[in-house]
Amino acid sequence: MPNRAPLAAAVSPDAAALLDSLRGPAILLSPDYRILAANRAYRSIYGDARPLAGRHCYAVSHHYDVPCDQAGECCPLRACLDSGQPQRVLHLHHTPQGEEHVDVSVTPLFDEQGKVIYLLERLREVRSASTRPAADGLVGRSAAFNRMLELVERVAPSDTTVLLHGESGTGKELVARAVHEDSPRHAGPFVAVECPGLSETLFESELFGHERGAFTGAHSRKIGLVEAAHGGTLFLDEVGDIPLSQQVKLLRLLETGSFRRVGAVEPRRADFRLVLATHRDLEGMVAEGSFREDLYYRISAFPVHLPPLRERADDLPLLVESLLRRLVPDGGLRVGQATLDCLADYAFPGNVRELRNILERAVLMADGDEIRPEHLPARCCAPGAAPPWPALAGLDIVPLATLETQYLRWAAARFDGDRRTLARKLGISERSLYRRLQRSRRGD
Repeated sequence: MPNRAPLAAAVSPDAAALLDSLRGPAILLSPDYRILAANRAYRSIYGDARPLAGRHCYAVSHHYDVPCDQAGECCPLRACLDSGQPQRVLHLHHTPQGEEHVDVSVTPLFDEQGKVIYLLERLREVRSASTRPAADGLVGRSAAFNRMLELVERVAPSDTTVLLHGESGTGKELVARAVHEDSPRHAGPFVAVECPGLSETLFESELFGHERGAFTGAHSRKIGLVEAAHGGTLFLDEVGDIPLSQQVKLLRLLETGSFRRVGAVEPRRADFRLVLATHRDLEGMVAEGSFREDLYYRISAFPVHLPPLRERADDLPLLVESLLRRLVPDGGLRVGQATLDCLADYAFPGNVRELRNILERAVLMADGDEIRPEHLPARCCAPGAAPPWPALAGLDIVPLATLETQYLRWAAARFDGDRRTLARKLGISERSLYRRLQRSRRGD
């Protein structure tokens, strides 16, 4: 007999059998958010040595006292009950090892009268990003980062063309690799192409290859980048820099799925998944005539916005520790709190790439085991280097949760009185202030 968790009396044998037949983690829930049963995979990964049956799902998964939607998050159960349709969302889920990114799918189960009696929640761990410091790959836990990651998880299993857009230094190639590694083509090659490096005269040759003798200097046959990506993913970085005269050749490749080497007669079949990236406003370029409209609509089926670092303020300590691990693999060097405070007040126009460069310099400047403010470039610690609340300074719009976190940190750091007085000035209870400050420090 399967090793089942304790079942509430309302769970039918058929529903329990369905749960135990699923390979991945899954729980059966009542419409009032209570766990009725959990399969073996769920208990193994997310169990906390306490019985699960009868507990609220939000208490187990998030350690909340109220449902997710009341805590400011998207709740797939609430959405499922309201719509009667399956729902899917990316959440941070508590595990014995710490919080993890989890892809959550919820399906309603109905009785004969069409009333929802159970909700089946299935979970899949997201392996393309980490909520803890990591020596490689994507790291983050902020709301802006999680929105991006949710889109990546949605599109990766398909063959749909992905357009990544974001400022320079936001990690577009890392995200492109995450799309590739989560796709059915992960065993194939990942070929990255710097479009600004493709000269107009050699664009076709670089992309499609050429036959021997096709032009002066073609002393041997050359395999092009499209052919090199066969069975895998072709990543075109800064696609907005492809000359207008050459864009039609890329469009033809995408429309026909075939190409010819320069100097060849027979067409060859292309087999790759296309991911593109740009920091440019392609719609604006279309309007001004510097980017083909037909190509734009061909490549923009699934756009993904990469948030700048200023929209990911909660991720800064995590990114600092991760980058430091990559720069100093053997450890032995840490970043002091005063240094983190300087970095938190800096705008980072160059985003994560600039943060890495700043830390690389600081590693060389530090003689002891701690990176201190004097090891940073002067611009990082200059008074007024960055406003405390980006959205109020005419910069990009940020989520309200991020704005609240930044403001609370700023207020707590600059207010000279006690917490009770600060809470009264903010119009909230002292307990609420304490809870929100604790949550902001944890990055919740």
